[in-house]
Amino acid sequence: MTIKRLLLILLLNLLGLALFFSWYLPAHHGLWFTVDKTIFYWFNQRMATDPALLWLVAVTNFRAFDGVSLLAMGALYLHFWRRETPQGRRRMFAIGITMLITAVVLNQLGHQIPVSHPSPTKYFPNVNHVTKLTGIPTKDASADSFPGDHGMMLIIFSCFMLRYFTRKSFALALVIVVVFALPRVMIGAHWFTDIAVGSLSIVLVGMSWWLLTPASDYLVNWLYRNLPGKYKPAKSSF
Repeated sequence: MTIKRLLLILLLNLLGLALFFSWYLPAHHGLWFTVDKTIFYWFNQRMATDPALLWLVAVTNFRAFDGVSLLAMGALYLHFWRRETPQGRRRMFAIGITMLITAVVLNQLGHQIPVSHPSPTKYFPNVNHVTKLTGIPTKDASADSFPGDHGMMLIIFSCFMLRYFTRKSFALALVIVVVFALPRVMIGAHWFTDIAVGSLSIVLVGMSWWLLTPASDYLVNWLYRNLPGKYKPAKSSF
């Protein structure tokens, strides 16, 4: 690993820690709480008077809608899959398994942070709940919303697209992050900072050491060589 790469990793770690502690250290989270409260009430109050917004938020937070985000990520991945050779597809499969393992492990590590708080719809009294307004069983509240699991998974996908594919695919993945993470904030199941601080700071620290070092490549290459199926690479005779 080069000095330049190490400095980049340290910079990303510094950014992640600075972001987290800018929220964690101030009393009542300082300015971040004002941002969170403003965003929450902007959407929560308008949902009671704007049927279009209400139903948009309801549909995009219906539990089955999570499958649409998987389809969006799958479609982007499929774009590269179709252009690959059989050996390249085997490697892409190894990258996908590595991505899943990474998401599960990093999510579990993120929940070891000693922070726990309810979602805005549970924190503030006398607020609108989309489930009650529409009758649709939506995810509009959470007993512990920090960090944002859904947002973290989407951001991890974006990081893998940048590391193993193209900058354009990374830009498209970021659009997917915004489109599918924003509804959780709009409905009040998450604070804005659950994603913008919690998910992002964890990813900045964890993914920098995983993707900017040979660590992820080791796992991808091991899976590429050892997963069952066709097109296994020939074993070296040395």
